[in-house]
Amino acid sequence: MKTVLWLAVLFAVFIGCIQAEKNEFSDQINPLIEKDEKTRNEKYKFSFGAIADCQYCTGPNRGPRHYSTSAGKLNECVAELNKHDLEFVIHLGDFIDRNYASFDKVLPIYQSLKMPAYHALGNHDFDVADKWKSKVPERMGMQARYYDFVLEGWHFIVLDGNDVSFHAYPKDSSEYREAEVYYKENKIRSPKWNGAVGKEQVAWMRKILEAAQEKGEKVVLYCHFPVYPADPHNLWNAEEIVSILEMFSCVKAYINGHNHKGAYGIKNGIHFLTLKGMVETEINAYSIISIHHNRLIINRHGRETDRSLLI
Repeated sequence: MKTVLWLAVLFAVFIGCIQAEKNEFSDQINPLIEKDEKTRNEKYKFSFGAIADCQYCTGPNRGPRHYSTSAGKLNECVAELNKHDLEFVIHLGDFIDRNYASFDKVLPIYQSLKMPAYHALGNHDFDVADKWKSKVPERMGMQARYYDFVLEGWHFIVLDGNDVSFHAYPKDSSEYREAEVYYKENKIRSPKWNGAVGKEQVAWMRKILEAAQEKGEKVVLYCHFPVYPADPHNLWNAEEIVSILEMFSCVKAYINGHNHKGAYGIKNGIHFLTLKGMVETEINAYSIISIHHNRLIINRHGRETDRSLLI
């Protein structure tokens, strides 16, 4: 009996020592956890939503492209994005697949976002009758075909890759003829449904990058068309654009749509991210992208891919 009592006493002492050590360890580690959590919170800047290739129309499906269901996907996407504290949302081109009337269905859905909602122009956005082509940007609520804005030390540049193209202008227009000359003189092998950023826009972009570099801003560019890695979907003058971006250490990322499968590459510290197309398959695809002082975090929804991109 005495032996049992002694064992009970020893066990109680042993448990007491362990608990004391545990409490002491907790007292030491908790401030570290709290400090680390505070540091993480301080690193976080803000978040935005990103969508590519809603590409809605009432036509029948073509392969994996489910055109008519894109309105429902967009509605689901907007409802989810409205639940989050986002600074803005951007759609990266091909908001519709074809027909000017298609805007009537999806624009009210997109405009129900509670935060600023931006667009980049895609080639399919101009797949409308010639008489409507010049009205597309205004119909989408855009004040300019390419533009920029600044938020908390981050400079966002939205490019128009249809600047020089066959699809954005009527066939009897001077712009269409200029595209024909550009395509021939530069011996373009990229498909004609792509396009290029024109000289005036390139000069505008370069001036913004110079100012951003001088101010110590970080830059993210948006466009419908990719520029890197090499791909049939790339801008006609993708190499020119990449070579300019590489001159500026302030450039952190270039984000686009167009290639519905998605893609990723990094070149000289710049992340080139192609988001997957919403129109593709029955499963939705969009992202919430968080800006931190040393990384971009892509939080996927649907078919998109989670990523953490160091900057």
